Amino acid sequence: MTRNRLLAIWGGLVALAVLVWLGLPRLLNALGLHRHYDIPSMDLGGRRALIITTSQDTLGDADRATGVFASEMTVPYYAFSDAGMEVDVASIQGGPIPIEGSSLRWPLASAADERYRGDPAFQSKVQQSLEVGAVDIDRYDIVYLAGGWGAAYDLGESAALGEKMTDAYANQAVIGGVCHGPLGLLNATEPDGSPLLRGRRITAATDKQIQELGITFTPMHPERDLRAAGAEFEAENRFRDVFATRVVVDGRVVTGQNQNSSAEAAHKMMEALLAAETEGS
Repeated sequence: MTRNRLLAIWGGLVALAVLVWLGLPRLLNALGLHRHYDIPSMDLGGRRALIITTSQDTLGDADRATGVFASEMTVPYYAFSDAGMEVDVASIQGGPIPIEGSSLRWPLASAADERYRGDPAFQSKVQQSLEVGAVDIDRYDIVYLAGGWGAAYDLGESAALGEKMTDAYANQAVIGGVCHGPLGLLNATEPDGSPLLRGRRITAATDKQIQELGITFTPMHPERDLRAAGAEFEAENRFRDVFATRVVVDGRVVTGQNQNSSAEAAHKMMEALLAAETEGS
């Protein structure tokens, strides 16, 4: 084989690799992963938001690293902060937040994830997250629950989180989350002591998506357990639910189906906050 022939083959392989590197994220986006969603300019200066994540860093006995799905934390963080809100980050145990490694890497990383990589202030908040039980929840106008597989282990089991979500809702905050995040509402109650989720329209990760991704051994599954708590569960189904998206607004409770819903859910939470302030004025 001639030298020119070898160079041509090598050049073709390099070109193919570049096309795959650039093209696969765009293909996934076109299918629905991290779909583009424009949040209009909003001014929420003077308001505060709290993002709460899991502290679970492994998938049960499998010893497989897990945590929060990055974009379910980074997308709402920048949506809130770009609107002028002061944003804090908390987790069930406090301290460093585990992040699902694959969610920060090609081809799954979102634009907000790339922004996070260059944001030392946000990174510091993630490494020194507040402990949920010690948070003064009365300070926040929005409380957002991020998902990821780790949340299937601790958000729905945390009595402290349930108390904080109960207090936040009673204090007129807008609450919610996406994917596995809404499991953190399971222990929340209305001011009269009845379950917050009973009869409420909710969305979150579907049983179908969990089956398709092959992670069925976690202790909690959002669709199954939210339905069991009396919620009226809604979702969009596609050929693979990881590409689906839906956001449900039920008063001051706003939930999104999965990572693709993070931007819209954050936007709808801010809209719900402004609407509630207008009604209360």
